Amino acid sequence: MYQPAHHREDRLAVQHALIGSHPLGLLVTAGPGGLMANPIPFLVDPGRSPLGTLRAHCARANPQWRELDKVDECLVAFQGPQAYVSPSWYATKAETGKVVPTWNYITVQVRGRPRLVDDPVWLRQQIGDLTRSQETGRPDPWAVEDAPAEYLATMIRGIVGMEIPIARIEGKWKVSQNRTAEDRAGVAAGLRADDAAAAMADLVAAWRGAAD
Repeated sequence: MYQPAHHREDRLAVQHALIGSHPLGLLVTAGPGGLMANPIPFLVDPGRSPLGTLRAHCARANPQWRELDKVDECLVAFQGPQAYVSPSWYATKAETGKVVPTWNYITVQVRGRPRLVDDPVWLRQQIGDLTRSQETGRPDPWAVEDAPAEYLATMIRGIVGMEIPIARIEGKWKVSQNRTAEDRAGVAAGLRADDAAAAMADLVAAWRGAAD
């Protein structure tokens, strides 16, 4: 991943937090079947290896899991908040006119050697953990135990698990750090006009810039 120094985010806890808040990763493999990419929700287990271990499952009908057993490395990309940045928001526009559009985003990329898990006990734990991670906090949370046991056993037979001990992890926070404080203030204000971009507005306001 292209990594200008002022966009690097190397703090492991921050990287893991992004995976936790945006768990739908894009799993990419380049095996005998060629390039494959599928969106799959992941959990990150910080204590299973020095950089953490990703855990997930996919449908047995998905051909990508067979590729995992034939590759030495796979890539999982996690995408956080993102937003278009208009040059009209920069204070520099009025001063020099030397501005162009860009796109802000935060992302984490993970690489590691995958391991398949076809154990019903492991799979039951995995779907329980993943469900709790999303249902906790809801007024009436659904639990895996709410499904009939026979139905659940049938569903588990239809999935395959995977673990990916993280060998390399990169974080990139492109949140206008290369702009002046005045430009960043304008970007944050412009983004807040769109409710969908509020998370990016907060990131721009919180990060110090390389120009400070």
